[in-house]
Amino acid sequence: MKSWFDRLEHDLQSPLAVRRFGSGWFSGFFALVFAIAGLCLVAALRWPDWFATPELAVVRDWPGFRGAVHALLIGGYALALLSLLLRPRKALGATALVIALCASLLGGANVDARDTGNGGIFFGLDFFAVNMVATGLMFAPIERLFPHRADQRLFRTEWREDLFYYLVSSMLVQIITFLALAPSSWVMTATGGLADFRAAVASQPWPLQFLEVMLLTDLAQYWFHRTFHRVPFLWGFHAIHHSAKSMDWLAGARMHFVEIIALRGVTSLPLLTVGFSPSVMQAYIAFVYIYSSLVHANLRGDFNALGQFLVTPRFHHWHHAIETEAIDKNFAIHFPFLDRLFGTHHLPPSAWPTGYGVPERVPNGYRAQFLYPFRRSRLIAAKTPD
Repeated sequence: MKSWFDRLEHDLQSPLAVRRFGSGWFSGFFALVFAIAGLCLVAALRWPDWFATPELAVVRDWPGFRGAVHALLIGGYALALLSLLLRPRKALGATALVIALCASLLGGANVDARDTGNGGIFFGLDFFAVNMVATGLMFAPIERLFPHRADQRLFRTEWREDLFYYLVSSMLVQIITFLALAPSSWVMTATGGLADFRAAVASQPWPLQFLEVMLLTDLAQYWFHRTFHRVPFLWGFHAIHHSAKSMDWLAGARMHFVEIIALRGVTSLPLLTVGFSPSVMQAYIAFVYIYSSLVHANLRGDFNALGQFLVTPRFHHWHHAIETEAIDKNFAIHFPFLDRLFGTHHLPPSAWPTGYGVPERVPNGYRAQFLYPFRRSRLIAAKTPD
C-alpha cells in the first residue's frame, strides 16, 4: 500500500502526456500552491510573534492583504474541487482541499492575532509564502512556455530537496539575517567617522546608487565565489549548490546553511556600510531574489547581445556545467566583464552544457548534505586507493 505522500508525489510527477489541459492536473497543482500559501499566511496572521517577518508588516497591514489571503483560499477550494471532478487520481485535489480546510479552521483571512510571547524569535512563514507564490508563479509558467530542455519536468529529480532548501532559507530568515549582518554591524561601529562620505553616497541619484550596489556586490561575490571554488574545505560547502543535476528556477535555492550566512555577510558589507539609501537596498534585495531564479531557470534563448553586458541563464548554466573546460569559470553574478577581466570567462557561441553536477558523489537529503562538508575529506580518503 502506498502512503498518501507517495500518491501525492506520484501525482505531481505524472508524465507530460497525462498533464494535458483538462486532465485536472493543472487545477490540482495550483490548488495546492494556493492552499499552502494561504495556510502559511493565515498562520502568520494568527501567530505573528512566531511566524511573521517584521519587515513584511507593511504588507500584512495593507488594507487589501486579508482580501488577497481570502482569494487565495477560495481559489484553492475551487481549483481543488475542479481537480477532484476531472482527475481519476484524487491525491492532488484532496490534499489541497484538506490544507485549505485547515487554513479555514484556523480562522481564515479574518483570524485574530494571538499574543504568544515568543521572546523575539520568529520563523518566516509569510516570507516563504510570498516568495513561493511570487517567484514560482512567475517562473514555472515561463519555463513551460520557453524551456531550454523541453523534456525536463516541473517536478524533476531532486525537486523535494530544493523545495526544502527554499523553505529552510525562508523560515530561518531571522537567524540568517542576524549572523550575516554581524560583519556589517562591526564595520559600522568601527567607522563612525565616515558619516559625511555616507551622506554624499546617499545624495546620489537613485539609479546611480542601484548600479553602484550591483557593481560592488558583484565584485565582492565574484571573489567570494571564486574562493569557495579554489579552497578545498570551502568547496565542500559550495559543492552542495553544484550537486543539482537539473537547472531550473528552484535549483538556485540549494545552498548550504553556512554558505548562505557567509555569502550574505560578504554582500551586505557594501550594501550597509557605504551609505546607500534604504530604498535602494530594499529594491536590490528584491531584484536579487528574482535575478537568481532567472539565471538558474530552464529558459531557452542565447541572449547574445544582452549577454555582453549582463549575466544570462546560458552564462550561468556554463558555470554549473560538467564539461572540463567549464570548471571554475563564470563566477560573476551580474556583470560578465568581471570574468573577462580576471580570466575566468567561458561562453561558447550559442552552445549549452550537456549536463550539470559535480564529479564527486554528494549525498542526497538535506541532513546528509548539511554534514557533507565536514565529512568530505574523510569520505574522499576512504574511496582513494593507497
